Amino acid sequence: MLTLVTGNAGFIGSHVAKRLLERGDSVVGVDAVDDYYDVALKEARLARLIDAARASGASYTFVRGNLARPETIAEAFDGRRFDRVIHLAAQPGIGFSVAHPERTVESNIVGFANVLEACRKAAVPHLTYASTSSVYGANRTLPYSEHAPADHPIQLYAATKRANELMAHSYGHLYGLPTTGLRFFTVYGPWGRPDMALFRFAERIMAGEPIDLYDEGRHTRDFTYIDDLVDGIVAASDEIAQPNAQWDGRTPEPATSGGPWRIFNLGNDNPVRLTDYVDALENALGRKAVRRLLPRRPEDMEDTWADLGAAQDALGYRPKTPMREGVARFATWYKDWTSR
Repeated sequence: MLTLVTGNAGFIGSHVAKRLLERGDSVVGVDAVDDYYDVALKEARLARLIDAARASGASYTFVRGNLARPETIAEAFDGRRFDRVIHLAAQPGIGFSVAHPERTVESNIVGFANVLEACRKAAVPHLTYASTSSVYGANRTLPYSEHAPADHPIQLYAATKRANELMAHSYGHLYGLPTTGLRFFTVYGPWGRPDMALFRFAERIMAGEPIDLYDEGRHTRDFTYIDDLVDGIVAASDEIAQPNAQWDGRTPEPATSGGPWRIFNLGNDNPVRLTDYVDALENALGRKAVRRLLPRRPEDMEDTWADLGAAQDALGYRPKTPMREGVARFATWYKDWTSR
């Protein structure tokens, strides 16, 4: 197949593109490669994709540009008929969205609108895109289920991702564009983002600097290892979304629709306390952290926990990496990366 992967210089996007290339699919990648964090890390991820394509004999093309600009999406689609589009490009960062709402809206709303419109015009058979567990926001019914409402986000990043889900629904209703939205739960692993907790903690522990644990480290997260997440993304992309023939607008079911639109959680179904996550990292690095216990911030969710029943039934999604094993793999990669 020929697949467009947006955000393919990013943490998740680079892993997805690599998996597709390794199984022999042709990939076109799009990424702005901006300076939100270390550009050298992004370039190194791109170099891995070139190596993966060479090893498998698959075709790989990279388009450098911002999807919020129409010329970038036009270049990516020019002369190509994509079998799948996997949209992972976004402006990440919950804290960043609080400080820089304009950049979050440009990337996550304008960029996604451009992708939707390009998929409509090109009659793409299936668009799969990243949402987030943060859309559950103020909801306190755990585990989080796609079949429950998700209409109370507590920060702009989550609001833009919920907007993406609704925008995709409108394109399914109006134009029959099949879309699958995937709510990711705290993804971690090798080649991760420097702004994410595991990477930041590792940097500070190795430098002998204190790490900040908000909510005094008491909250839990459904930490999801990158390889398990990629299994789910690829499986979701392969299975084209179909209308739910039993959907009834008088009693609307939130995860499906009368059009070709669906939502899945991709998590680990095993929430872990943040302090236990830090314990695992200390053990993997062979260093103790200096822990600074701080109050919970208003933009932070209290706990997350993914109900995976729908993804298991429809996609065969079953994460298999224990948290301590995944953290150890990250630590091995981190030591190698920082010693280069």
